[in-house]
Amino acid sequence: MKEQSFFERVYKVVKKIPAGKVTTYGAIAKFLGSPSSSRTVGWAMNASHDNKNIPAHRVVNRNGVLTGKHHFYGTDLMEQLLNNEGIEVKNNTIINFKNHFWDPNS
Repeated sequence: MKEQSFFERVYKVVKKIPAGKVTTYGAIAKFLGSPSSSRTVGWAMNASHDNKNIPAHRVVNRNGVLTGKHHFYGTDLMEQLLNNEGIEVKNNTIINFKNHFWDPNS
């Protein structure tokens, strides 16, 4: 059996994030047993934008900031996708971040 790449493992976790919830690069890295790989999770998200099956808009930084928004097509697509799921964003930051946070580790 072929071993999954780190990016493939990241995508598998991201696909589990429920609509209306977000998680962080760090939470995903920790879940995958590599807590110091948050940046690599970010690279995986940047590389995923051509795959519509990966809800990359649901991954934000540890403070709820839409740090990956510049990698989405269109000006405010990441924010629009989150808004469509009932997540309010102001100044590129999720309002009530803790209420929307999904922890893959729990």
